[in-house]
Amino acid sequence: MQYKDYYEILGVSRDATQDEIKRAYRKLARKYHPDVSKEPDAEERFKEVGEAYEVLKDPEKRAAYDQLGSQWQAGQDFRPPPDWDAGFEFRGGGFTGAGAEHFSDFFETLFGAHGPFTGQAGGTRRSHRAYQARGEDHHAKILISLEDSYQGRTRSVQLRMPELDEQGHVQLRTRTLNVTIPRGIIAGQQIRLGGQGGPGLGGGPAGDLYLEVEFEPHPLFSVEGRDVYLNLPVAPWEAALGARVPVDTLGGKVDLKIPAGAQSGQKLRLKGRGLPGKTPGDQYVVLKIVTPPATTEAARDFYKRMQKEFSGFDPRKGAAGR
Repeated sequence: MQYKDYYEILGVSRDATQDEIKRAYRKLARKYHPDVSKEPDAEERFKEVGEAYEVLKDPEKRAAYDQLGSQWQAGQDFRPPPDWDAGFEFRGGGFTGAGAEHFSDFFETLFGAHGPFTGQAGGTRRSHRAYQARGEDHHAKILISLEDSYQGRTRSVQLRMPELDEQGHVQLRTRTLNVTIPRGIIAGQQIRLGGQGGPGLGGGPAGDLYLEVEFEPHPLFSVEGRDVYLNLPVAPWEAALGARVPVDTLGGKVDLKIPAGAQSGQKLRLKGRGLPGKTPGDQYVVLKIVTPPATTEAARDFYKRMQKEFSGFDPRKGAAGR
C-alpha cells in the first residue's frame, strides 16, 4: 500500500486553514472534472483530489492523519503503526462526500467503514423535542493493560478532541477522565460513559462517549479473546525427563508440570488462568526448548557423546522431502 500525501495533492501547506483547503479543492475539482477537463488523467486526478478533501476538510480525520507524521513521501510503501488512532475522541459523523467507495486502499485502511470516523462503534442516537436535541455520541479507542482487565480497576485516560480555532486551524483539546475498567473486558468491547459525549441543544441531554478497548503490548503475554498465551523456555533435560517449573500468570506465579518427552511448540493448558468472565479464559504455555551453548571443551565433548548415544535419531524425519 502506498502513502498518500493529501496536502501535496491539494497543493497546500500542512498548516493551511480549512478555508484555504476548501478553496484549493474547488479550484482543482473544476480543473479535473471529467465533464469539462481535457486532461488525459482527469478522472483519476478528480478522484484523488476528492479523497484528499474528504480527509482534510474534516478536523477529526485531518488531526488523525497528521498524527502519522510528515516524514512519509508520496508513493512510499506504508503500513499504519499499531493503534495509530488511539486516544482521539471522534464524533463519528461519517462521509459527507460522494464516491468514497472509489477511494484508495490507503483511505480505506485509515478511514474505512469500520473505523471510529464513521460512527459505527456504538451508534449515534438522537431524540428531538421542541427546541431540544440530544447531543452527539462520541467515540474513542483506548489502550489498557492486561492487568487492568484481569483485576478491574479505575484509571485516568486522556483523550484528544480535534477542534478549529478562530483562524481555521486544527488544534487538539485534551480532557482527562477517570474510567472504571470492568473486570474481564476484552479487546474490541466498549465502555459507555453516559453524558460524556457532545452537549445537547436547547437544554437537551448530552450524548454518550463510547470507549473501544484495545490492549497494550505485554512483555510476557499475548491474548486471543479471553485466552492468554505465554512462551516458556525450557532446558532439553526438562523436556526429556519432565520437570516442575515456575510460570508467570496474570494472577501470579504457579508451578507447571512439564511432562516427560515434551516437544518444542507443545501447548500446556492452565485452566481458568486467562481473563475472567462468565466462562473464564485459559492460559496456554507454549514450550520452547533452548539448547545450552557449547562454549567450553567439556560442553563440546558432552554434545559429541550425545551425538553417538542418539546416532539413530533424525530430527527431520517426516519433514517435507524426507
